[in-house]
Amino acid sequence: MKLKRKVAITAIALLAAGLLTSCSGGGSTATKSTTSTFPAKWDKEITIDVFDGLANYMGMQQGWFAKLVKDKFNMKLNIIAPNVAGGGDTLYNTRVAAGNLGDLIITDRGQKLDELIQGGLVMDASSYYPAMTNVAKFDKAVQNLNDGKKGIYAFPTQVSSIKPTEPSEGLDPTFGPFLRWDLYKQAGYPKIATLEDLLPVLKQMQDEQPTAPNGKKVYALSMFKDWDGNMMNNAKQPTCFYGYDELGFVLAKADGSDYQSILDPNGEYMRTLKFYYQANQMGLVDPESTTQNYDTLWSKFQNGQVLFSWWPWLGQAAYNTDANLKAGRGFEIAPLEDMKVFSYGAAAYGGTQVLSIGSKAKDPERIAAFINWLYSAEGTYSNNSQTMGAAGPQGLTWEMGKDGQPALTDFGKQVFLDGKGDVPAEWGGGDYTKGASALNVSLVLPNDVDPATKQPFSYKAWPSYQKLTANALSEDWSSHMDNATSSMDYLKKTDKVIVAPGASYTAPTDSSEIETLRNQIKAIIVQYSWKMSFAKDDAEFASLQKDLISKADGLGYDKVLKVDMANAKSQNDARIAVAAAFK
Repeated sequence: MKLKRKVAITAIALLAAGLLTSCSGGGSTATKSTTSTFPAKWDKEITIDVFDGLANYMGMQQGWFAKLVKDKFNMKLNIIAPNVAGGGDTLYNTRVAAGNLGDLIITDRGQKLDELIQGGLVMDASSYYPAMTNVAKFDKAVQNLNDGKKGIYAFPTQVSSIKPTEPSEGLDPTFGPFLRWDLYKQAGYPKIATLEDLLPVLKQMQDEQPTAPNGKKVYALSMFKDWDGNMMNNAKQPTCFYGYDELGFVLAKADGSDYQSILDPNGEYMRTLKFYYQANQMGLVDPESTTQNYDTLWSKFQNGQVLFSWWPWLGQAAYNTDANLKAGRGFEIAPLEDMKVFSYGAAAYGGTQVLSIGSKAKDPERIAAFINWLYSAEGTYSNNSQTMGAAGPQGLTWEMGKDGQPALTDFGKQVFLDGKGDVPAEWGGGDYTKGASALNVSLVLPNDVDPATKQPFSYKAWPSYQKLTANALSEDWSSHMDNATSSMDYLKKTDKVIVAPGASYTAPTDSSEIETLRNQIKAIIVQYSWKMSFAKDDAEFASLQKDLISKADGLGYDKVLKVDMANAKSQNDARIAVAAAFK
């Protein structure tokens, strides 16, 4: 990865060198004439290349979203997805070296964007900005993103009119202790005072249902290694139940009141490793945790083989099917008494991804108009990620009811409740899910409110949808959880959520020395974290912990930790600043 990164930077530097001989700054500048309005119609059909670092589909956009874009802009989208083309930076490097990354580019804010600007691979869209009236609603975010760049080279994603001190997630937090509520009910709704008190409760639940419907053994906990980075990812998750999130080797509390080294023997990370060790001693941990991947784990959740989830978008998404809910089975957030769940505040200046127009774009004005449409209400409903509750086009999947409230159409119910549906021919035909936007990025936060409906863009937050999906399980959960209408409602009512103001902070890139040290140290941390979780007894757990700290220290852990601590505090400074700016 290090070598590939150097290739990309070198290629950009060479491009910039050539470009700088003929102009005074990085980037390519659009025509000097200013566009105040976009054409109502585009006569010539074009196909644009969309280089999308988030896309999980490669090729021509299909289905109803393709027809929508074709009808509005006479434009086809050819999605170029590094995730599909083998992953890594190879495709990125190849296209950068050729001097043409794409007509529309979806990439990282921060260093990568700055390199593309310097290399002349993205265009200054300032001349089109007066016509981008939908984008202008989020001008503060646009100006912040382009601060110091002498032009408008990029447009932010996940912008919102919600205050940055308010949760961004909607009905459910990103993190939380979600468990099989039906089995928790069978166990008699036992009190759960702390994380550790979950263990006897999970044991009771596992004893209630030791075998899944497919005949396989049920485990309270099942894990995977796919997402391990600076630490064991699964061990980091419960720290979020107590208001922490990671930045390098630091756990930083959402309100800036605490910063912990993950190797602090008395810290939250080590607490979680001890939790997993104790769970394994009790027979609660799936022995395949060390070898399976996320896809395998997802299947186990679908099959009812796992009883606890760190996220709603795993346990609930995989298991809470219409059939299971009608049968009274499903995941809900647990009443963990001492939790203070970390929540990402609405990002006032946008998320980590940005959109840019390529310097060699075909018809950049049309691409600017397309970007502007993506920020509109119609674009937001149509483009937003389906996992975040994108409602789709009005008239197809939803409509305004007689009561003045948005509600799913019969076809929308078929798509979102049954998980499938063939789109009518006049809307483009084909399977609805396969025809959804392949961009895989929300420009406007789904939790943001549509001024026309006075409801969030996400259909999952609509009163009509909540009424439609009410079931015995959710009603039982609500009756035991302060009559809450959602997980987030419960957390707010009981003061069990802590919001990190949405500041769009990006940590500086590590120096080559720190990067080298970090790569060596994190490998040791991940290795020993898994060993500690599956230690044979208390003595081995303690011995492994001691060895881990000793080895990490010997590799220069303190030097990397110092950098991460400084970055964590800078991140909090940014959070304080954005909270003050958007009071």
